[in-house]
Amino acid sequence: MLIKRRVAVVVVSLGAVGAAVVVWVLMAGGDTGVSPGAAAPTARVVQPGAPGQTSRTLSPEEVARMSAPAHSAADVDFMRKMINHHLQALEMTALVDERAGRAELRPLAERIEVSQKDEIALMQRWLVDRDEELPEPHADHVGHRDLMPGMLGAEELAALAAARGGAFDRMFLELMIRHHQGAITMVDQLYRAGGGVESASDQLAREVNADQAIEIRRMRDMLASL
Repeated sequence: MLIKRRVAVVVVSLGAVGAAVVVWVLMAGGDTGVSPGAAAPTARVVQPGAPGQTSRTLSPEEVARMSAPAHSAADVDFMRKMINHHLQALEMTALVDERAGRAELRPLAERIEVSQKDEIALMQRWLVDRDEELPEPHADHVGHRDLMPGMLGAEELAALAAARGGAFDRMFLELMIRHHQGAITMVDQLYRAGGGVESASDQLAREVNADQAIEIRRMRDMLASL
Protein backbone atom coordinates (compact mmCIF):
# COMPACT_ATOMS: atom_id res chain seq x y z
CA MET A 1 0.00 0.00 0.00
CA LEU A 2 1.33 3.41 -0.89
CA ILE A 3 1.71 5.84 1.97
CA LYS A 4 1.15 9.51 1.56
CA ARG A 5 3.63 11.77 3.23
CA ARG A 6 2.20 15.14 4.18
CA VAL A 7 4.55 18.08 4.46
CA ALA A 8 3.14 21.21 6.05
CA VAL A 9 4.62 24.30 4.45
CA VAL A 10 3.94 27.32 6.63
CA VAL A 11 4.50 30.60 4.85
CA VAL A 12 5.14 33.35 7.37
CA SER A 13 4.82 36.96 6.26
CA LEU A 14 6.33 39.64 8.47
CA GLY A 15 4.61 42.50 6.66
CA ALA A 16 2.00 44.70 8.31
CA VAL A 17 -0.89 43.15 6.47
CA GLY A 18 0.49 39.62 6.09
CA ALA A 19 -0.99 36.41 7.45
CA ALA A 20 0.24 32.88 8.01
CA VAL A 21 -0.78 30.41 5.34
CA VAL A 22 -0.59 26.65 5.77
CA VAL A 23 -0.33 24.53 2.65
CA TRP A 24 -0.50 20.74 2.83
CA VAL A 25 1.44 19.10 0.02
CA LEU A 26 0.72 15.46 -0.83
CA MET A 27 4.01 13.90 -1.82
CA ALA A 28 2.85 10.49 -3.14
CA GLY A 29 -0.19 9.04 -4.85
CA GLY A 30 -2.43 6.34 -3.50
CA ASP A 31 -4.48 5.95 -0.38
CA THR A 32 -5.57 9.18 1.32
CA GLY A 33 -4.74 7.87 4.79
CA VAL A 34 -1.43 7.52 6.57
CA SER A 35 -0.44 4.08 7.81
CA PRO A 36 -0.06 3.57 11.58
CA GLY A 37 3.68 3.29 11.23
CA ALA A 38 4.14 6.40 9.14
CA ALA A 39 5.99 9.39 10.51
CA ALA A 40 3.96 12.40 11.68
CA PRO A 41 3.59 15.29 9.26
CA THR A 42 6.50 17.70 9.38
CA ALA A 43 6.30 21.48 9.20
CA ARG A 44 8.53 23.72 7.13
CA VAL A 45 8.31 27.44 7.91
CA VAL A 46 9.22 29.75 5.05
CA GLN A 47 9.95 33.43 5.61
CA PRO A 48 9.39 35.48 2.43
CA GLY A 49 12.25 37.75 1.56
CA ALA A 50 12.08 41.50 1.08
CA PRO A 51 11.40 42.78 -2.44
CA GLY A 52 14.19 41.51 -4.68
CA GLN A 53 15.37 38.93 -2.15
CA THR A 54 14.70 35.19 -1.94
CA SER A 55 12.71 33.43 0.76
CA ARG A 56 14.40 31.20 3.32
CA THR A 57 13.38 28.28 5.47
CA LEU A 58 13.57 28.94 9.21
CA SER A 59 15.25 26.47 11.51
CA PRO A 60 13.28 24.85 14.36
CA GLU A 61 15.16 27.07 16.80
CA GLU A 62 14.13 30.21 14.90
CA VAL A 63 10.52 29.06 14.80
CA ALA A 64 10.56 28.45 18.56
CA ARG A 65 11.77 32.03 19.14
CA MET A 66 8.98 33.53 17.05
CA SER A 67 6.23 35.35 18.93
CA ALA A 68 3.35 37.62 18.04
CA PRO A 69 4.58 41.17 17.40
CA ALA A 70 3.72 43.73 20.05
CA HIS A 71 1.73 46.84 19.32
CA SER A 72 3.64 50.01 18.49
CA ALA A 73 3.42 53.73 19.18
CA ALA A 74 2.01 54.12 15.66
CA ASP A 75 -0.85 51.77 16.57
CA VAL A 76 -1.67 53.77 19.70
CA ASP A 77 -1.56 57.07 17.82
CA PHE A 78 -3.84 55.66 15.12
CA MET A 79 -6.43 54.38 17.60
CA ARG A 80 -6.57 57.61 19.57
CA LYS A 81 -6.90 59.81 16.51
CA MET A 82 -9.38 57.54 14.76
CA ILE A 83 -11.66 57.52 17.81
CA ASN A 84 -11.95 61.30 17.65
CA HIS A 85 -12.22 61.17 13.86
CA HIS A 86 -15.21 58.84 14.20
CA LEU A 87 -16.73 61.02 16.93
CA GLN A 88 -16.90 63.93 14.51
CA ALA A 89 -18.66 61.72 11.97
CA LEU A 90 -21.27 60.99 14.65
CA GLU A 91 -21.73 64.74 15.15
CA MET A 92 -22.46 65.01 11.45
CA THR A 93 -24.92 62.11 11.32
CA ALA A 94 -26.79 63.54 14.32
CA LEU A 95 -27.76 66.51 12.12
CA VAL A 96 -29.44 64.41 9.43
CA ASP A 97 -32.77 63.55 11.02
CA GLU A 98 -34.05 67.14 11.31
CA ARG A 99 -32.32 68.63 8.26
CA ALA A 100 -32.23 66.12 5.41
CA GLY A 101 -34.44 66.70 2.40
CA ARG A 102 -34.27 63.17 1.02
CA ALA A 103 -35.61 60.27 3.04
CA GLU A 104 -32.83 57.91 1.87
CA LEU A 105 -30.23 60.02 3.64
CA ARG A 106 -31.57 58.92 7.04
CA PRO A 107 -30.88 55.16 6.72
CA LEU A 108 -27.44 56.01 5.30
CA ALA A 109 -26.68 58.13 8.36
CA GLU A 110 -27.93 55.32 10.61
CA ARG A 111 -25.59 52.80 8.97
CA ILE A 112 -22.64 55.17 9.37
CA GLU A 113 -23.59 55.76 12.99
CA VAL A 114 -23.85 52.05 13.82
CA SER A 115 -20.57 51.08 12.12
CA GLN A 116 -18.58 53.94 13.61
CA LYS A 117 -19.95 53.42 17.12
CA ASP A 118 -18.96 49.76 16.90
CA GLU A 119 -15.46 50.69 15.70
CA ILE A 120 -15.07 53.30 18.45
CA ALA A 121 -15.91 50.63 21.03
CA LEU A 122 -13.38 48.23 19.49
CA MET A 123 -10.64 50.87 19.44
CA GLN A 124 -11.36 51.94 23.02
CA ARG A 125 -11.20 48.31 24.15
CA TRP A 126 -7.94 47.86 22.23
CA LEU A 127 -6.38 50.77 24.14
CA VAL A 128 -7.72 49.65 27.54
CA ASP A 129 -6.52 46.07 27.04
CA ARG A 130 -3.00 47.37 26.42
CA ASP A 131 -3.00 49.83 29.32
CA GLU A 132 -2.90 52.79 26.95
CA GLU A 133 -4.72 56.04 27.72
CA LEU A 134 -7.94 56.86 25.92
CA PRO A 135 -8.01 60.14 23.97
CA GLU A 136 -9.79 63.14 25.38
CA PRO A 137 -13.03 63.52 23.40
CA HIS A 138 -12.86 66.04 20.57
CA ALA A 139 -9.32 67.04 21.47
CA ASP A 140 -8.24 67.16 17.83
CA HIS A 141 -11.44 68.21 16.10
CA VAL A 142 -10.69 71.75 15.11
CA GLY A 143 -7.40 73.34 14.13
CA HIS A 144 -5.54 70.07 13.54
CA ARG A 145 -6.69 69.04 10.10
CA ASP A 146 -3.09 68.42 9.09
CA LEU A 147 -3.05 65.65 11.72
CA MET A 148 -6.61 64.47 11.14
CA PRO A 149 -7.23 64.12 7.39
CA GLY A 150 -10.70 64.90 6.11
CA MET A 151 -12.02 66.47 9.29
CA LEU A 152 -14.26 69.52 9.28
CA GLY A 153 -13.30 72.86 10.73
CA ALA A 154 -15.59 74.90 12.98
CA GLU A 155 -16.97 76.98 10.09
CA GLU A 156 -17.81 73.90 8.03
CA LEU A 157 -19.60 72.26 10.95
CA ALA A 158 -21.59 75.44 11.53
CA ALA A 159 -22.50 75.71 7.83
CA LEU A 160 -23.67 72.10 7.78
CA ALA A 161 -25.80 72.63 10.87
CA ALA A 162 -27.38 75.72 9.30
CA ALA A 163 -28.31 74.03 6.00
CA ARG A 164 -31.70 72.46 5.28
CA GLY A 165 -33.30 70.30 2.60
CA GLY A 166 -31.46 69.76 -0.66
CA ALA A 167 -28.62 72.09 0.31
CA PHE A 168 -28.01 70.05 3.43
CA ASP A 169 -28.14 66.76 1.52
CA ARG A 170 -25.47 67.81 -0.93
CA MET A 171 -23.23 69.40 1.69
CA PHE A 172 -23.53 66.40 4.00
CA LEU A 173 -22.62 63.91 1.28
CA GLU A 174 -19.70 65.97 0.00
CA LEU A 175 -18.26 66.54 3.48
CA MET A 176 -18.83 62.98 4.68
CA ILE A 177 -17.16 61.57 1.56
CA ARG A 178 -14.15 63.75 2.31
CA HIS A 179 -14.28 62.72 5.95
CA HIS A 180 -14.29 59.03 5.02
CA GLN A 181 -11.46 59.52 2.54
CA GLY A 182 -9.49 61.07 5.38
CA ALA A 183 -10.00 57.93 7.48
CA ILE A 184 -8.65 55.79 4.63
CA THR A 185 -5.64 58.11 4.45
CA MET A 186 -5.08 57.59 8.18
CA VAL A 187 -5.04 53.82 7.68
CA ASP A 188 -2.42 54.26 4.97
CA GLN A 189 -0.40 56.49 7.29
CA LEU A 190 -0.55 53.80 9.99
CA TYR A 191 1.12 51.23 7.76
CA ARG A 192 3.62 53.72 6.38
CA ALA A 193 4.65 54.48 9.97
CA GLY A 194 5.33 50.81 10.60
CA GLY A 195 2.12 50.13 12.53
CA GLY A 196 -0.47 47.44 11.94
CA VAL A 197 2.00 44.60 12.53
CA GLU A 198 0.13 43.38 15.60
CA SER A 199 -2.78 41.24 14.40
CA ALA A 200 -5.49 43.09 16.36
CA SER A 201 -4.41 46.54 15.19
CA ASP A 202 -4.18 45.26 11.62
CA GLN A 203 -7.70 43.83 11.82
CA LEU A 204 -9.14 47.05 13.23
CA ALA A 205 -7.44 49.14 10.56
CA ARG A 206 -8.74 46.81 7.85
CA GLU A 207 -12.27 47.07 9.21
CA VAL A 208 -12.12 50.86 9.26
CA ASN A 209 -10.75 50.92 5.73
CA ALA A 210 -13.40 48.50 4.40
CA ASP A 211 -16.34 50.25 6.08
CA GLN A 212 -15.28 53.68 4.87
CA ALA A 213 -14.75 52.49 1.29
CA ILE A 214 -18.20 50.84 1.13
CA GLU A 215 -19.91 53.94 2.48
CA ILE A 216 -18.02 56.24 0.10
CA ARG A 217 -19.43 54.28 -2.85
CA ARG A 218 -22.95 54.57 -1.46
CA MET A 219 -22.61 58.31 -0.90
CA ARG A 220 -21.17 58.92 -4.34
CA ASP A 221 -24.15 57.13 -5.88
CA MET A 222 -26.54 59.26 -3.83
CA LEU A 223 -24.67 62.46 -4.69
CA ALA A 224 -24.85 61.61 -8.39
CA SER A 225 -28.62 61.26 -8.12
CA LEU A 226 -29.16 64.72 -6.63
